[in-house]
Amino acid sequence: MSEATAQPGPVPPPRAPKRRDKAATRAALLDAARRRFGSQGYDGTGVRDIAGEVGVDPALVFRYFGSKEKLYAEAVHFNAPKAVTGGPHRPITHITNDLLRSVLSCDQQQIGDEHPLLVMLRSAGRAEVREQLRAQVCSGYVQNLTQRLEGEDAALRAELMGALLLGIGVMRSIVESPVLGKASFEETRVLVARLIAHLAADQPVRGTP
Repeated sequence: MSEATAQPGPVPPPRAPKRRDKAATRAALLDAARRRFGSQGYDGTGVRDIAGEVGVDPALVFRYFGSKEKLYAEAVHFNAPKAVTGGPHRPITHITNDLLRSVLSCDQQQIGDEHPLLVMLRSAGRAEVREQLRAQVCSGYVQNLTQRLEGEDAALRAELMGALLLGIGVMRSIVESPVLGKASFEETRVLVARLIAHLAADQPVRGTP
């Protein structure tokens, strides 16, 4: 008598291929781009580097963002803090205090350890980056400050305020100046507030013509 042959059990259905979470992948690519652009700049960062950090095909960068240029634009874009978008009667010095805090990397969304504006400055040799930088600074912050000032030279004074705040960020982050780079927010705020108060005044400062 032959030994009965064991019958194989039912074959489980094939597993459905794991679907990629498009939103999560896109967000991961954007985070990786921010880190890479922040540390290596636009020209030093390749699409393959960004995709490799996330572990996906570089083609997904183009699928989700269209181009490296568009990915960069989204990576360094930032929303103006509530200090700028607040009520029209808020004192200028209160607004610039909050802007200074963001420049000093206290509570503003960052790319790595830097403010997005400073990241753009590192790649400002490219015309498209300069245009984006100009749009965010001049059409965003500075235009808002101009609208809050009075006098024929309001636009000039607003740009000087922007130059002061952005220059502080450059000195600390790019130049790495020994004194300003180590100064606390409060130490810097007191002195900056005095300069801003002079620029905000719609009258000549004592000692000027």
